[in-house]
Amino acid sequence: MEVALWRRLVAEAVGSAFLAALVIGSGIAAQKLSPGATGLELLENAAATAAGLFAIILMFGPVSGGHFNPVVSFVDAAFGGVSWRDAAAYLPAQVAGCCGGAVVANLMFSRAAVSISTNHRATGAHFLSEVVATLGLLLVIFALARSGRSQAAPAAVGAYIGAAYFFTSSTSFANPAIAVGRMLSDSFAGIAPASVPVYVLAEILGGVLAVALVRTLYPGVTPAQAGEVVVPHHLEARVAGDA
Repeated sequence: MEVALWRRLVAEAVGSAFLAALVIGSGIAAQKLSPGATGLELLENAAATAAGLFAIILMFGPVSGGHFNPVVSFVDAAFGGVSWRDAAAYLPAQVAGCCGGAVVANLMFSRAAVSISTNHRATGAHFLSEVVATLGLLLVIFALARSGRSQAAPAAVGAYIGAAYFFTSSTSFANPAIAVGRMLSDSFAGIAPASVPVYVLAEILGGVLAVALVRTLYPGVTPAQAGEVVVPHHLEARVAGDA
């Protein structure tokens, strides 16, 4: 049965908080463990993010689909997987969760709860990287969903994001909510507020391109199949009787 919207919103908020804490916390830890070794810092940050993302999708996917990303939610709505109303409700939960997770990450390393990032990233190369990163992420998710392989999505998403840390100059945010959250930490994983609009615009463009490409590659898929993101919504792991 369909899980109540409020339960799904809690899952998206808490899952997004874990995502931000994971990305920012591992970035701060990498700075402490390998000061000055940028390549090693990035490797540590990417490995923690890839492994942690796999785990949090497994934790929260059976409740909400494990989006933690407004672009994923709205593309899912475009394919009929969730309603537009639910996608709109997911957005503030995801943003609030990422902001809360950023605060927790800062506090876990004895930093100020909020420290606005000074890490400027708004260049043409970063814009293109975010378009590519977001497009690739959505292709991974919806190619699996529309070909009946959603069970592989947690591992595939983690693997893709881990790889995209290195093949994109932006380190693959691919998520407007995490871009907003990462403003709140002046650390290795942070982003300056002035750079965020560039990232968000690129991520939206990547989402639009993904809708067109997925429809081209996987035509004729029913809304029920399209909605199997990131974890199939009919999994028995959902709590019986939640309506």
